[in-house]
Amino acid sequence: MKQQSGVTLIELLIACAIVGVLGAIALPAYRDYVIRGKLTDAQSQLGATRTRLEQYYQDNRSYPPQCGGTAAGLPAFTLPETTSYFAVTCAAGATVGQTFLLTATGQTGGGTGGFIFTIDDQGNRNTTGVPSGGDWSTRTGCWVVKKPNNC
Repeated sequence: MKQQSGVTLIELLIACAIVGVLGAIALPAYRDYVIRGKLTDAQSQLGATRTRLEQYYQDNRSYPPQCGGTAAGLPAFTLPETTSYFAVTCAAGATVGQTFLLTATGQTGGGTGGFIFTIDDQGNRNTTGVPSGGDWSTRTGCWVVKKPNNC
């Protein structure tokens, strides 16, 4: 009888099962890495904007009113443009001109919806919002950068 060469159905099914198991493990990990890469956008924008606000304060002895726009006798200050991942907003604190709170809010279309990071004039960093469903949770005193809740 002639010996046949090729792949049997059992071998093919085993190979498919192995690929399926590896895919089930690798895909969620890959998604987390992609999100972690996008979170750096918020952190860099908040850090850079805080630095600009501190420079403004040194020059003018006051933070800009409502953290943007102009006031009589003070130069204009603009916030960074909204990116596809985060929008940065600024609010004056309890003492206008002496305190501020910067907030980076995740954009739904960019895959960062639900994330909210803040930093104030004292440098206090907080993660005040995270997407529902998942291992992410809010943290006080730091910006969450990866699961599970590591800063």
